[in-house]
Amino acid sequence: MPVFTEVHGDLFKCSEVNSLAHCVSQDMHMGKGIALFFKKIFGGCDDLRAQGAKVGDVAVLTRENRYIYYLVTKLKYSDKPTYADLESSLRKMKDHCLKNNVKHLAMPKIGCGLDRLQWTKVRDLIKTIFLDTDIIISIYVL
Repeated sequence: MPVFTEVHGDLFKCSEVNSLAHCVSQDMHMGKGIALFFKKIFGGCDDLRAQGAKVGDVAVLTRENRYIYYLVTKLKYSDKPTYADLESSLRKMKDHCLKNNVKHLAMPKIGCGLDRLQWTKVRDLIKTIFLDTDIIISIYVL
């Protein structure tokens, strides 16, 4: 069973033992919100686009000794995601985590900023999907 905690602090200052995750559009625009910070800090936009991830998929960058997960939850940056597409992306991220021995995962309240999903539903979705793992999940809030 995963350990699930909410941490008050800056996601980008968390320990580098954590892989990171956030939501993006299929066009990898990343022009606003926390996605813009991921783009500035980790770059790799061409690599991400080359992966050809579609809505419901996950694109992945490797930085240092961790993975940076890009959950593709909508077609265009101006669209809004669905819970079904978020669930699909989360399941694919979980599969990658398990195959690559990821033990620590940190993320913001995904889908709940500019995307307007309800945190209680998203939190329950994350907990359900990762229930059968031992991954430590930290949700960062400012």
